[in-house]
Amino acid sequence: MRASLIQIAVDPDESVNARRQRAASLIAARRGADLVVLPELWPVGAFAYTDFENEAEPLQGPTHDIMAKAAADAGVWLHAGSFVERAPDGTLYNTSLVFTPEGERAAAYRKIHRFGFDQGEAVMMGAGEELVTVALPQTTIGLATCYDLRFPEMFRGLVDAGAGTLIVAAGWPERRRAHWTLLAQARAVENQSYVLAVGTAGTHAGIQQAGHSIVVDPWGEVLAEAGADEEVLDVEFDPAKVAATREQFPALKDRRLGLAPPRLR
Repeated sequence: MRASLIQIAVDPDESVNARRQRAASLIAARRGADLVVLPELWPVGAFAYTDFENEAEPLQGPTHDIMAKAAADAGVWLHAGSFVERAPDGTLYNTSLVFTPEGERAAAYRKIHRFGFDQGEAVMMGAGEELVTVALPQTTIGLATCYDLRFPEMFRGLVDAGAGTLIVAAGWPERRRAHWTLLAQARAVENQSYVLAVGTAGTHAGIQQAGHSIVVDPWGEVLAEAGADEEVLDVEFDPAKVAATREQFPALKDRRLGLAPPRLR
């Protein structure tokens, strides 16, 4: 399976619409890939909180329509990263979209774990409530966004729902880049799954982005890793390795569920 992770740079001097069109051009150049993935909140910037309200869109707004067309034009499955969605009731969400090679929307995922510790995204956006998987011809992908990476129980739920490839779209800051790499490898090892984690480059509201998009196999081996600048990371991987790994080292079968909580002593 061929995947392309587009580590797009967010430049505050570039308009949102110009970046949408540039992202579409980058997707067009990946014709021949099976799957293309964009990062979190690339239209506006993951830390550009003051722009969220003004740049919010309905689910089927400009970003949706441009990305749908880009997927169809390139003939690829497209995880279009996330954007600021405004729901009909006015609530904002950090929402990811997946499109088929025909340009049909296959899924939308609202980020479950909001970052900010009672400020920023954590108070400005609603929390998603549903795990989302999408069955591709070669593998089932499970969707996660940035801060979700720190919550292993969510990824276990995606694996229980059939995911063999875990997609993490992120806007991860450079100052915590070591955590990014460590957690991506941990989620791959503990779930015996591929992890495709794509971040942004550039600076969001003065916050330097980590870049370093990464692809990790079910044994925790790094198959490919980007640098810090805008880059397209192309990688080939074998989805059959997930089943082979789980058969060879069947740790998931040894899980013990439903244990009683510890007693106070």
